Amino acid sequence: MPLTGTAPELSAAEAEAARHAQALYQMTTAHWITQVVRAAAVLRVTDHIADGARTAEEIAERESSHPGATHRLLRACASIGLLAHEGGGRFALTPVGALLREGAPGSLRDAALLSGAPAHWQVWQPFPEAVREGRPQWERALGSDLFTYLAQHPEDAALFSRAMTNATGQVVRDTVALLDLDGAVRIADIGGADGALLLGLMAEHAHVEGVLFDLPHVVPAGHAAAEAAGVAERFSGVAGDFFESVPEADYYLLKWVLHDWSDEQCVTILRNCRRAARPGARILVIEALLGETGAPDPVALLDMNMLSVSAGRERSLDAYDALFEEAGWKRTGLSPTRSMFSLLELEPLG
Repeated sequence: MPLTGTAPELSAAEAEAARHAQALYQMTTAHWITQVVRAAAVLRVTDHIADGARTAEEIAERESSHPGATHRLLRACASIGLLAHEGGGRFALTPVGALLREGAPGSLRDAALLSGAPAHWQVWQPFPEAVREGRPQWERALGSDLFTYLAQHPEDAALFSRAMTNATGQVVRDTVALLDLDGAVRIADIGGADGALLLGLMAEHAHVEGVLFDLPHVVPAGHAAAEAAGVAERFSGVAGDFFESVPEADYYLLKWVLHDWSDEQCVTILRNCRRAARPGARILVIEALLGETGAPDPVALLDMNMLSVSAGRERSLDAYDALFEEAGWKRTGLSPTRSMFSLLELEPLG
């Protein structure tokens, strides 16, 4: 007997319960979106249609992928706004999808690749244990801590650095616009990966001498980036351990460094900067600040990532101020950026 009629109308209570169930379902399946975006990045879907709409068959031929499965991927990408379906099986870029192109202005391709990468997901698998034990699970999942793992896996380390550069783009533009170096000449980027922020400041200020300070396997990427930026003659890369010492400088950059470490380790890094600082030196700390508990806050979710992958954490402004004071610094400035990150400027106490 054929089905007829319509479903019975839900009561107000039933409709509300359905909305709650749908909200929870979306939360529990959010990982699907991460892997759809990663697959689109791996298969360079948005690069293949950068010059015009294409069909799944055309993209599959270029990428040596299965035409039917490729169509299903493109359909999913269109459903979340990465692509637009123009009819006739042809898919085109959206402004969001354009950010997945390699080398495009503001590209987040490498960040998308990192978010869905196997090692990253392996570390998240034992996340309940991270909560039970209050410590990251890199050793349980991969046999070592994050930075040792990266030192031992060059391809993963290179992707990590590129992803950090992706995320740096908006912050670099805002920092260059907001920061007054006030005559500082020697700028040291501590733990600066490939030095994207430092190179942005060097491009804006022709008098600046830049020092990138990071682990030995990281520094070569900084040299290559400085060459590409045309500032190699004013750039130097120094390998070392910021828990031991840092180079002398007029100005220090600590972008997304402190959130990787415990309070005690943060104080050590800041004290080492204090010891090496030239007279009148300052520090720029760039971090995300936790908001009010209970309010929607992307930084609270970012803090869960820190619990999963590092010994660090996201902190409130008051918590950072306490660390600065313990290490011999005081905060003299606070500037929000257009991203979730804020600029905190410090000068020595006393």
